[in-house]
Amino acid sequence: MDNLEAQTYETFEKDTVKYAQYKKAVHAALLDRVPEEKASTTITVLMVVGAGRGPLVRASLQAAEESGRKLRVYAVEKNPNAVVTLHVSELLGSFGDNELSPECLDGAQRFLKEDGISIPSSYTSFIEPITASRLYNDVKSHKDIAHFETAYVVKLHSIARLAPPQPVFTFTHPNFSPKRDNRRYKKLLFELPADTGSALVHGFAGYFDATLYKDIHLGIEPSTATPNMFSWFAIFFPLRKPIYLPAGSVLDVHFWRCIGATKVWYEWSVTSPSVSPIHNCGGRSYWVGL
Repeated sequence: MDNLEAQTYETFEKDTVKYAQYKKAVHAALLDRVPEEKASTTITVLMVVGAGRGPLVRASLQAAEESGRKLRVYAVEKNPNAVVTLHVSELLGSFGDNELSPECLDGAQRFLKEDGISIPSSYTSFIEPITASRLYNDVKSHKDIAHFETAYVVKLHSIARLAPPQPVFTFTHPNFSPKRDNRRYKKLLFELPADTGSALVHGFAGYFDATLYKDIHLGIEPSTATPNMFSWFAIFFPLRKPIYLPAGSVLDVHFWRCIGATKVWYEWSVTSPSVSPIHNCGGRSYWVGL
């Protein structure tokens, strides 16, 4: 898989709000794990999963200093000898799991103690139907199906939100289930408010909300979005043909998270009030490589 460019890292690292939330979560976890009377003798081992150029490492070390707790940090996940108490990761994508956070954290879980803590501890994706004629026409201009079966990270503007976002997929860490499976399916029903009038659905805007630790959260779902954070934009799942929604009607939407031997992909479709094709069957147009 491609490595991020230095300019991308620089952009991420300027998001001080995000790292402040991570520092707060690590600080709270350290205070919970190590009582005051053991602060000078207990060393907590923390692994940063996906360390990049080190901003999460710095945030974790600052949290340790401010909490008065001792911390040993592993920033390289490939160390086979590391047994850790805390996992900290910022592998979240605009849709929560679209950058393989579940697979990465599950893989690193073998280093985590049975009573270990994962930061984030859970995350949920959300979607909402939108009218977005400009986005739709941009996709249509490519004149092929593949672009209609691809999800796009975009800064949304000049759109109409037709119904409140609903949760789609949730992942929890650590996950010690013997039948761990990151495939998902969800059917969602969106009711168009009667006072909205009729509308065209061009696709779906996607977001995420993550619980870092206890009541400390991070996310871009509009109703709970973390203020002044810019590391993530929304994700847009287009429809090959816009769906006409009469006033007061119900939109039936189906979303899948699929996993193959070498890739992870999404499929999506509408079954009411009219039927759309299943988009991106078998990950033929859009996927993330394992």
